[in-house]
Amino acid sequence: MGTLRDILDAAARGVFPPADGRTTVLPQPCPRDAGVLSFTAHSVVFTDEDPEWVHATLAAADCDALAASMSPRFLTALLDRTGRVAETVDQLWAGSPLPGPPSLALAEIEDPEHPRVVSSRRRRDEVRVWAAQGGVIVLGRGVAGRLEVAVEVEEDVRHRGLGRALVGAARHLGGGEPVWAQISPGNARSTRAFQAAGYLPVGAEALLTLRRTPDVPAAGAPAGDGGCLRS
Repeated sequence: MGTLRDILDAAARGVFPPADGRTTVLPQPCPRDAGVLSFTAHSVVFTDEDPEWVHATLAAADCDALAASMSPRFLTALLDRTGRVAETVDQLWAGSPLPGPPSLALAEIEDPEHPRVVSSRRRRDEVRVWAAQGGVIVLGRGVAGRLEVAVEVEEDVRHRGLGRALVGAARHLGGGEPVWAQISPGNARSTRAFQAAGYLPVGAEALLTLRRTPDVPAAGAPAGDGGCLRS
């Protein structure tokens, strides 16, 4: 099945792991990122923990085997064992690359103080930011080096289609790579924007992050580690 990046690249092309009800356990792509991916009838747990412990804990989850990897009992056990934290289980979407420049007028900027940029730099490398009138696009390399997008629309220009235009523009900015998005399941507004911009649902993801302490810099990696290398 290859590396985690191999699995993600294939999924972005619409080629998914076999729907065999199994769970694949892979090592973390870097110290920063651990977590669980759930596809149709197949899960991938990426962690440096013992695979035998992972499978035994899944078996003890006391729920449908197809749901075990995303069950509260398993995720809580994995968080406790790794000492990590998680915000939510996200929808995972991918947008295929589009040629040429976007039609939306954009200017690349340096804005380290913007809340969306600060959040992205905690979990992504090589973060770049573009501004449009009323919003921003942030692209950076996240899990296994995939290209991830986040957008922000100013309150006074919402409900006018700008969010859809921003996430659509991101597909032009990826240099020929697919663009990935993590969306909270309850965020119907974002879900509709990404769907309207041509992104497709791939699966679900629970990302386990390091606790923020004085020894963990803003990039989210242990001190002295330059974040996550592309793989």
